[in-house]
Amino acid sequence: MRIALFTETFLPKVDGIVTRLRHTIEHLERNGDRVLVVAPEGGLTEYKGAKIHGVPGVPLPLYPELKLALPPIGTRSAIEEFQPDLIHVVNPAVLGIGGIYYAKKMDIPLVASYHTHLPQYLQHYGLGALERLLWELLKAAHNQAQLNLCTSSAMVNELVTHGIERVDLWQRGVDTEMFQPHLASAQMRSRLSQGNANAPLLLYVGRVSAEKQIDQIKPILEAIPEARLAIVGDGPSRESLEAHFDGTKTHFVGYLQGLELASAFASADAFVFPSRTETLGLVLLEAMAAGCPVVAARSGGIPDIVTDGVNGYLFEPDDPNGAITATKSLLEATAIREELRSNAREEAEQWGWASATRQLQSYYRSVLNTSYGVSAA
Repeated sequence: MRIALFTETFLPKVDGIVTRLRHTIEHLERNGDRVLVVAPEGGLTEYKGAKIHGVPGVPLPLYPELKLALPPIGTRSAIEEFQPDLIHVVNPAVLGIGGIYYAKKMDIPLVASYHTHLPQYLQHYGLGALERLLWELLKAAHNQAQLNLCTSSAMVNELVTHGIERVDLWQRGVDTEMFQPHLASAQMRSRLSQGNANAPLLLYVGRVSAEKQIDQIKPILEAIPEARLAIVGDGPSRESLEAHFDGTKTHFVGYLQGLELASAFASADAFVFPSRTETLGLVLLEAMAAGCPVVAARSGGIPDIVTDGVNGYLFEPDDPNGAITATKSLLEATAIREELRSNAREEAEQWGWASATRQLQSYYRSVLNTSYGVSAA
């Protein structure tokens, strides 16, 4: 198959969507499919055999790491040259609308996928009044597709509730070869804790932005004064959060990648994730693959991954003391700490990227069979 992938975000940006796309592209190409990526310009022209068609973009005012990009005139020529069997639009917003346009104009079957819970994000940027309008726009875009994919059962239900049709589940995936418990190291633990390796070590990894609700970790530190917090990642809220956590035992590490990131996960006592806006929470699976138990809100796609008291601890989003209680429970569970770590790893091992990509290929073939009435190679 030949797949043209339109995405609002791609390398060199680092986030859960880009991680999923990187592994998906790698496995599609490895399996003999061909991929064209249409994405905001990032300096790359190729990734793992896939061609990249970069589109000029303007940084989003509220989130400069994201770019608003409309496909220029030359995009149609790039698509015609590539001759895709199918167009897959990831998070149709601005560039993705261009993908929908080309699919309709060129009579190419269309798949769309939903990865970022944008309507909930609005609340964290003072734009909650626009939520209903945004759902209507999302519905209009997604309902152009023959198939809409979500990465958790909770998001499948959410989209169906808001009138989006032909919705199915694209299973989660994680790099279980990269993220492993044996990568725990005293050196990394000392680095994350700023030389306090014997203190309880809490870890957050991800975008440092308002919708992640990182500020809500501060009461946990106040309730557990001996604990240290390492925040790995970067984003538009870093400066304000550094001020917010001033006076606490918090270390803003910045970006880590590859084996360093895997070692950070494996070296921490608990991965604390207060976000209520997750469609899946890929970073949770990465933590669990590294044997790091999770403390997370019972919200969105997270309960699909975390089983309370088995491989981590969940708290109710509307309970002001829930995250504190859950974190204390995890840190105090010394008798079953290794069991929690083992269970976390066992859950992650079910969800390799090869399996997730085979499922996606099956969805692609089903759409092509329905569109053309023939079997896709």
